[in-house]
Amino acid sequence: MDSDKHIEELLQRYWLCETSVEEEAQLRAFFSQVDVPARWCRYKAWFAYTDECRGEGLGEDFDARVLSKVGVPVVKAKRVTMMSRFQPLLKAVAVVAVVVGLGGVVQRSFFADVEEVAVGDTIGRQISTPSVALSGEVPDVAAEKQKLDSLKGVEQPMEPFIQH
Repeated sequence: MDSDKHIEELLQRYWLCETSVEEEAQLRAFFSQVDVPARWCRYKAWFAYTDECRGEGLGEDFDARVLSKVGVPVVKAKRVTMMSRFQPLLKAVAVVAVVVGLGGVVQRSFFADVEEVAVGDTIGRQISTPSVALSGEVPDVAAEKQKLDSLKGVEQPMEPFIQH
């Protein structure tokens, strides 16, 4: 009876993971016997299984077997230079430059025979035509002539301000 209480106590501590290695060895020895009480027969299979699994291992050639099936990865390192980093940006700049250059050439070739000044071609040139905004009203011709006549009297030769 005393051994039954001891085994029951060990089993309770075993399931709570509080047993030592020696106590687990006692339980394995007890459950490896042929005559195990009927109330503990269900635990006999568990301890027989753990003893059986204890002998299994990966083996000495485990690493070699796994690596032979997986294969060794080949790493191809590529040296990255500043030029290779900026190459996509330089390509984009070159495309923009070509498009802008061709746009100017095409514009000049289309408007080469036109005598009037094109709006896009006014950079660096002086427009000779007066730029007057029309309001939609037709001006009174007599009033405009009167304004021009009054301005003629204002035009006088300038005298020098500094006298010697």
